[in-house]
Formats: sequence, C-alpha cells, structure tokens
Amino acid sequence: MSEHTITVYSTSTCPYCMQAKKYLDEKGIAYTNYDVATDTEKRKEMVEKSGQMGVPVIVIDENVIIGFERQEVDKLLGIE
Repeated sequence: MSEHTITVYSTSTCPYCMQAKKYLDEKGIAYTNYDVATDTEKRKEMVEKSGQMGVPVIVIDENVIIGFERQEVDKLLGIE
C-alpha cells in the first residue's frame, strides 16, 4: 500500500511505541521496526538521526518524527 520507506525505532516496553506500531498495522502500512533496547547498532543510528535517546523515533522517507505524532505521520503518508 505504501510507497514510503518507514522505519520505527522502538523498545518492547514503550507504550507510545506500541501505539505507533499498532496504528501503522491498523492502516496496513508496512514498516521496519528496530528494538533499540537490544540492537546497539540501530540505537546509534537512531541517535544520529534524531539527536536523542527517546523512543519511538519514526522515520518516513527522510523525515524524522520524535515520539508518536499521529497528525505528522498522517500528513507525511497522505492519510486523511
């Protein structure tokens, strides 16, 4: 469905991460998820992209969203 490249950097215990992934799943939007609690390389990559350690970090194409900002996700994906 999505022609966008979407990456979610999350942890398994973060409620906002769970909300973000559930939202994308419900919309049928494919994404790649990395658990930065266990994947140190992806944690470094997330910090380089976002400048901080908070999760979730959602990258849509080249746009970095810190936290689950549903309106911003919708805007970038063209969801009404």
